[in-house]
Amino acid sequence: MSEEHGLPRIGDPAPDFSAVTTQHTEFNFSAWQEQDWVVLFSHPADFTPVCTTELIGFARQHDLFRQRNAKLIGLSVDSIHAHLAWVRNIQEKMNVSIPFPMIADADMKIARLYGMIHPNASSTATVRAVFIIDPKRVVRALVYYPLNAGRNVDEILRLVIALQTTQRFACATPANWQEGDKVVVPPPKTMKEVERTMAQSDYDLQDFYLALKDVSQPPEANIPASAEADASKAPEEEAPKSSETPAAKPAEGNGTSATETAPPA
Repeated sequence: MSEEHGLPRIGDPAPDFSAVTTQHTEFNFSAWQEQDWVVLFSHPADFTPVCTTELIGFARQHDLFRQRNAKLIGLSVDSIHAHLAWVRNIQEKMNVSIPFPMIADADMKIARLYGMIHPNASSTATVRAVFIIDPKRVVRALVYYPLNAGRNVDEILRLVIALQTTQRFACATPANWQEGDKVVVPPPKTMKEVERTMAQSDYDLQDFYLALKDVSQPPEANIPASAEADASKAPEEEAPKSSETPAAKPAEGNGTSATETAPPA
């Protein structure tokens, strides 16, 4: 992984950095993150139409992200003065306040650190990258959009909730999963585990390797989240102690893939 075009991958530590933002004259990423999840997203440039709609979209969902202990932070290779003018313009013209910080990265140092510059798309603008980083500062998901396609903010929020759910209950989520849907139980690895899975009356059994479980309502109100995780994990896997103590790696079957599209004409 070259320094010029690095790309942190899923499971890698998120690189730490210092910068200037619209809310901080001195900003350190790890100190600002504290024990929260982070959605770090880059946009190609200030005062551009698609990026403006994305900032408004993130701003309108900001409270929902914060309810999930997730912080939003944006980045582009524009100056802090351009950022401040843009934020003021959105407030004045669209009547939307931007409640999260915007990183000024005029020297492209952070963009290169995170692999946000894709020369075949543009050598002077960041593509629409999204990094979801857990409280241990581990990259849990990354998604890339081209310059000409805006992001789906609802999907990014859904992905944060899915990652938190899989971590809390040591499970995976099926296709098109939404909060409240059943989750996928880790598949058995031995015949003994197959028999145990097939005997679970609270599972929605499709086959021995595909079992779904409802984790939205614990069997008993007094059962802690950690006990739920113990009930759904494979015997040799240690579940996280609580939703606030994340594991370094997601349970088997978790994860997401980067989305890449041909560069704009």
